[in-house]
Amino acid sequence: MNDKNFTPSRFTIRVKLMVIISSILFLSLASIIMVATYFFKEDNEIRVKENNIKITEVIALNVKSEINALKQSLQVTMSVISQSKTDSSIKQILFREDPNILYVGVYDKANQPGVRIGNTQVLEDLGISTNVLEEFIRTNKDRFKQSFNNTTVLLNSSIGFRSPILAIGFPYSEDKSNKIIIAMIRLEKFLEAFQTSGNIETFMVNDEGRIIAHSDVSMILSGANMVDLPIVQKMRTSTLDNGQFRYKGADDLWFLGSFKKIGLGGVGIISTVSEDKAFEEVYNIQRRNIYLMIAALNLAIIIVFFFAKRISEPILTLVTASKNIESGNYHLELKPETRDEIGILTNSFQSMSQGLEEREKLKVSFGRFVNDEIAELSMKGQLKVGGEKKECAILFSDIRSFTSISEKLRPEEVVEFLNQYMSAMVSCVKNNRGYVDKFIGDAIMATWGALKSSGNISQDSVKAALDMRFALLKFNQGRGTAKKPSLRIGIGLNYGPVISGQIGSDEKMEYTVIGDAVNLASRVEGLTKDLSLDIIVSESIYNNTKKLFNYYDLPAISVKGKEKPQKIYALLGALNDKNCPQNLNDLRSLIGYPKPKK
Repeated sequence: MNDKNFTPSRFTIRVKLMVIISSILFLSLASIIMVATYFFKEDNEIRVKENNIKITEVIALNVKSEINALKQSLQVTMSVISQSKTDSSIKQILFREDPNILYVGVYDKANQPGVRIGNTQVLEDLGISTNVLEEFIRTNKDRFKQSFNNTTVLLNSSIGFRSPILAIGFPYSEDKSNKIIIAMIRLEKFLEAFQTSGNIETFMVNDEGRIIAHSDVSMILSGANMVDLPIVQKMRTSTLDNGQFRYKGADDLWFLGSFKKIGLGGVGIISTVSEDKAFEEVYNIQRRNIYLMIAALNLAIIIVFFFAKRISEPILTLVTASKNIESGNYHLELKPETRDEIGILTNSFQSMSQGLEEREKLKVSFGRFVNDEIAELSMKGQLKVGGEKKECAILFSDIRSFTSISEKLRPEEVVEFLNQYMSAMVSCVKNNRGYVDKFIGDAIMATWGALKSSGNISQDSVKAALDMRFALLKFNQGRGTAKKPSLRIGIGLNYGPVISGQIGSDEKMEYTVIGDAVNLASRVEGLTKDLSLDIIVSESIYNNTKKLFNYYDLPAISVKGKEKPQKIYALLGALNDKNCPQNLNDLRSLIGYPKPKK
């Protein structure tokens, strides 16, 4: 069933195909990129962490080895100097072997200095006096006292100087806990280990979080305190000597950090790198993949566009063809462009249109011999076999003196004017929802309600008869010669029960109605000739339509098979027609019929 409220989509199949396929490609590529980026990032994070912990371990090992070696060397040297009466040659050997040593002194628990030596030449080059260094020692004496507990103390003593300097405090010897050695050394020998390549930042802090060594010398000279850095806090509170930690910096950037305690006075090595820098290459690859995805999508959209166009164009052709068929145009010229399902559908559609065209031609040809509605029902197989009892209106019409008229004309002329007359009369029947049952020579039999009932069938039949009256008057205009004689007709109408159905033999059948009501209609039509009238109706028609039409009572007639005489009426016209004849004389004057012979 055709849905009158059906509204087609604004998006064609071509658009839908492009959107669906492009979406699938986009989701697939985007998913691949996201998954690949995720795993690559995870793998890269593992590598960064491993690299961080290796760097801290290596630097911690090197720094610890250097400090331990320095401690042993100074312990031996200071022991020799303390026992020797002169120390000038030994001092020269000490500073010659390690020019980074600026000052060495032996102190007791009262912070009273014992043997003290300074690298005079280097200190002068740096603009530093021995007194300044000793003042630093006195200022931090509480810190250095920890060395009496067999602890190594490392302090950044660079503040105020042009060169990074490290102060180291440690026991004089393992068996003497009443003396310590405090040395001031330049940090150059340690800083090389903190000059890491890439984006990793490495530095050394003491147990208070203050910078001891850093790749950035300015950080050392300023004595920066890194105690607020989460990775430094993690190291200070951790019971382990190494660890890894992801933290957010002060600028809301995330960092990956590692620490390694060197085992000397709470000093540790910190290695940290920002995730943005660590994963920079990951993001670069992701960005390049996105560019490649966009390029691939654009190429795919172009390919899908032409692919969708190749698929949709035959479908759009079929849509146009279906609209033509819906409008009644069955003649189509469709040629399959492919051998796939679309091609098979196109070929089947063309075959269907040819079948519909042939069926329509058959229907038109069939309709010329039988009623259109009967032809339609018959072709659909909906015409019932057998008879049905129905209430119908029956009309009979006949041309007066047709035999004498036809004798004066050639056969082709008879057929020509008869076809013209029949076309005009049949139109009047069809326009009023009736159908022509049959042609009987020059006579017409029409019915209302035999096939289907629509409206007031008695009213429709009377209206059709009136239309036939005026159609005949129009038909007769310009006629009245021997070759074109004027016509007069008689019409009889009746309403009553009939038997409708297919009647005939096995070889030939027709759909018609039979019964007393049909016979009475024929009998009434025959009276029009004797009464010189064009339209006479039965009492049943009169009763059903007297409120709409003007009638004139006629004498009752006796009909075979009826006990009582049948009342009949002459149809004058419609009640709403101001030109309606008022009597039979006016009627005969209108239709051009003579008065009847007495």
